Amino acid sequence: MTFIIPFFSGFLAAIVGIFPPGLINMTAAKVSVTDGRRRALVFVFGALIVIFIQTYISVLFAQYINKNIEIVILLREIGLAIFTLLSLYFLFFAKEPKPILNKNKIQLKSKRSRFFMGMLISAINFFPIPYYVLVSITLASYNFFTFNNLSIYSLVTGVVIGSFSVFYCYVVFFEKLKTKTDYFIKNMNSIIGIITGIVAIITLINVLDYYY
Repeated sequence: MTFIIPFFSGFLAAIVGIFPPGLINMTAAKVSVTDGRRRALVFVFGALIVIFIQTYISVLFAQYINKNIEIVILLREIGLAIFTLLSLYFLFFAKEPKPILNKNKIQLKSKRSRFFMGMLISAINFFPIPYYVLVSITLASYNFFTFNNLSIYSLVTGVVIGSFSVFYCYVVFFEKLKTKTDYFIKNMNSIIGIITGIVAIITLINVLDYYY
């Protein structure tokens, strides 16, 4: 169980975090269309190396933060405010995103090394670090994760495999996913608003549980 739960938690967290159309997965799809699946997978492997490093660093940060309950509570309170504001924004104020069916919107200038391109694009994406810090701390608070080497590497491995699964779907099934992608983007504000609202409620319960 020490291995299985962190692994599948990381796997699911990666799918939730990466499945929405973003710079990495859409670029992987673009490389697949223009250069073929082999180069697209080379691009993906470059991105995965950086994701592995980012996730591992995130867990180390989370391990330090988790030792200081005051910091954990402070982060939960900040997160409560952020998620509440995000829910209100996406549900009531955000403009409807535009579809991204136009293949020319992602420009690929260099064809020399898709591997290093994958590393570069993944490196400029800082979202995974705070995301997996939050995931690690949340799992640890419910005793689904402990900060030992086996659990850490299980979680990180799950994240990498989950990320690869999503990237592979974009590379192989992009043409079929385009209509689903447009539907998702059209309703993205509502989906994100609902998700952040649920997270805000859970966070509120945790904060109230600490004080009362």
